[in-house]
Amino acid sequence: MTDFLAFLKGNPYPGRGIAVGKNRVYYFIMGRSENSRNRIFSLTRDGIRTEAFEPAKLTDPSLIIYHPVRRMGQDLIVTNGDQTDTIRDTGDFRRALATREYEPDEPNWTPRISAILHAGGSFSLSILKRVDGRCLRCFYDYEGCDEGQGYFLSTYAGDGSPLPSFSGEPLQITMPEPEAVWEALNQDNKVSLYANVDGVVRLFNKNLGD
Repeated sequence: MTDFLAFLKGNPYPGRGIAVGKNRVYYFIMGRSENSRNRIFSLTRDGIRTEAFEPAKLTDPSLIIYHPVRRMGQDLIVTNGDQTDTIRDTGDFRRALATREYEPDEPNWTPRISAILHAGGSFSLSILKRVDGRCLRCFYDYEGCDEGQGYFLSTYAGDGSPLPSFSGEPLQITMPEPEAVWEALNQDNKVSLYANVDGVVRLFNKNLGD
């Protein structure tokens, strides 16, 4: 099992990441450009959305302004892009993601990562990534997990140019407290963190002084 805090401290740029555990889910965003760093998470009626911290400085909202978290009945959807809405509107996790692919941000071709959590404790993770010019769609279904552990997907394996995509199966990780996760993220690149522990939601935003 991977020590999640050590992993985050040793990786300056995993990009965007989803961690799902028995009683909690985390989603974080990071940024290298001024446009990516100019964001905050805000609460909505059924989840959260990204917003520009300083709207006047927003240059291209297409891949950075979206709803990362939304409810679909009793299910919770968490993603790194507007595929959240595709899943919710389609009503089926796999069928929705079959219509989507990686982000069109050449040369990085950022993967789309997604999760759906069910009321009974089971959950699924997915990554859509570019391999040999085509979209590889991977799905991982879990019946649940033990207390204190979880599974993690991120967009990138680390920093680079172009950015290297996450590879392999989701990491089996320890699931620390939200404050520790926020502190472990790279201080220069972290932007926001969503934490849902036993249904209690907390938002951490660097631009708001968190």
